[in-house]
Amino acid sequence: MPLVEITYAPHVAEPTLRELGSALPHLVSLAVECPEEPYDGDLQPGDVELRFRELGPFDRSGLDFVIEIRSKFFESRAADRQERVDRLHEGITAAIGPSDFGVYLSLPVAAWAQGD
Repeated sequence: MPLVEITYAPHVAEPTLRELGSALPHLVSLAVECPEEPYDGDLQPGDVELRFRELGPFDRSGLDFVIEIRSKFFESRAADRQERVDRLHEGITAAIGPSDFGVYLSLPVAAWAQGD
């Protein structure tokens, strides 16, 4: 279950943020898909968590937005993480158009539990 945090500059338009919110669950799921956690295309509640945060007065960033993804470490994910994040960046660009943004993929050793 990836956790996705989108930190964005105040000038980023609301339609862009809505499009990100719509496109990211599928795109992130494709990016982190692996044999241990296959993606069947049928996202359920809790599969991908998105959190949007506008930059505060003391934050510093030269980008329109930064997308940080944390997803559980698996060797199969880690082996090609740069290719995964590059494809994700391309997919986001295709979904929202050219923009000045970055994508950070972190694969910590973690565990997840969720109720029904």
